[in-house]
Amino acid sequence: MKPIAIFRHASTEGPGYFASFLDARRRPWQLIAIDAGEPVPASPEAFAGLVFMGGPMSVNDDLPWIPPVLALIRSAVAADIPVLGHCLGGQLMAKALGGSVGRNPVKEIGWGPVMVADNDAARSWFGDLAGFDAFHWHGETFTPPPGAVPVLASAHCANQAFVLGKHLGLQCHVEMTEPMIREWCAVGAGEIDESAASPGVQRPEAMLAITAGRLPGLHAAAEGLYSRWLAGAAG
Repeated sequence: MKPIAIFRHASTEGPGYFASFLDARRRPWQLIAIDAGEPVPASPEAFAGLVFMGGPMSVNDDLPWIPPVLALIRSAVAADIPVLGHCLGGQLMAKALGGSVGRNPVKEIGWGPVMVADNDAARSWFGDLAGFDAFHWHGETFTPPPGAVPVLASAHCANQAFVLGKHLGLQCHVEMTEPMIREWCAVGAGEIDESAASPGVQRPEAMLAITAGRLPGLHAAAEGLYSRWLAGAAG
């Protein structure tokens, strides 16, 4: 069975709950640590699917690995190999497929509700779920690429997810675990302080106080999305 390729762009932004999801189903996966200098594969054909995690950089930055990643995403979509993106990963997908990425009206950091759109694509991926509390950490956002359907929105970000056939691009984070959230709060304390005036930013103590109560719902939503996505990833 071909593995799922998981691309990590920052050491603190690993696969989290997604890795646990795959392990529980005995689906092989391979971490490609871009942050550690691992090269971008020239072709997606060795993998059952491609998954891109988050990162503090912008897809518009002049970084040597971004052009080959964008080309790889386009090749995977052309070859009908499913692609899944989380935050930066969703932005990489949007840019690769013809959308744009720019500054969001406000920065979002912490827990906040997302609403499921009223369209057939959203129902196909979310079933009867009307919304859930997602985790956010972004200052930029995407426009859905041509042919894609928006399926999630929040009060502070109109485009929280898009679907393009078997491909899913997320702006929010559904992969979070409590250790990841604690680590991000520690590493990102300065960014939180600088962005404290934003209505979409929570203080670390506030987000950590509600994390235990929010994670079960987040993981349930992730389970549904990941299951739907994995169904398109042939061995």
